[in-house]
Amino acid sequence: MREDRRGKLGFLLGLLSVLQVFWGAGIAVCADKPLWELGAGLGVLQMPDYRGSDKNRIYVLPYPYFIYRGDILQVERDRVSGRIFKTDTVLLDFSFYGQVPVKSSDNDTRSGMPDLDPTFEAGPALNITLLENRQERYKLNLSLPARAVFSTDFSSLRHEGWVFSPRLSFEKGDIIAGSGWNLGLSAGPILADRGYNSYYYSVEPRYATATRPSYDAGAGYGGSSVMLGLNKGYKQLILNAFVSVHFLQGAVIEDSPLVKSSYAVMSGIAVSWVFLKSAKSVPAER
Repeated sequence: MREDRRGKLGFLLGLLSVLQVFWGAGIAVCADKPLWELGAGLGVLQMPDYRGSDKNRIYVLPYPYFIYRGDILQVERDRVSGRIFKTDTVLLDFSFYGQVPVKSSDNDTRSGMPDLDPTFEAGPALNITLLENRQERYKLNLSLPARAVFSTDFSSLRHEGWVFSPRLSFEKGDIIAGSGWNLGLSAGPILADRGYNSYYYSVEPRYATATRPSYDAGAGYGGSSVMLGLNKGYKQLILNAFVSVHFLQGAVIEDSPLVKSSYAVMSGIAVSWVFLKSAKSVPAER
């Protein structure tokens, strides 16, 4: 029973972290926003067990919606971060991300192998604004996040490795004049060390089978991804939709017997209801 509760808690925390991808598509320029917003939402998410898995699942999850736009602490729609340094074009912050657990007995490719515990990533990110037009409401941004990756079964914490995932992002507000729809596009490679790739893609000799040979994953290029997102605010509601495609062609882990697909697609929709806002406003780009 205790293990079952841990599994459910790990799944919930991981899925809440993954739901951050819903909220990276919006753009807010030339406008003041409430210091904080509080609400709730419902998301429907389709995603593979891990990049390269041929097992896809659909999740339906209610979630809390909270934004805080402080000088140092930022709880935003796409991440929780602590701002370390900021100028008009450069922002250095500390942010987090996560991944849902995988029960190997529910995945034929991993059958007989240890379960994948929920993971979370934490580390600094340098964000550089390359181009911005506040009047036309568009922005081109380069993000350089480096994160340490940890897994946990809630009785111990293990460092699994490091991930570096630079991304070029383009944001455009009100893509069709008067529609209120905001567009977000981003793309970039994923670079990981041996520890991270081993956690997901190595097969120890004791878990090898006739159809799953042993495999030792190395460090290096782990593929690339492209994401398209849309969002729109309507009265107290915020609508979000996204699709993300990950490409594993040429990746160092492409030959792993645990990689059954050379691409992975994640998509989803979400509706958030904001029922409480701060009376105090701050600049959106604070």
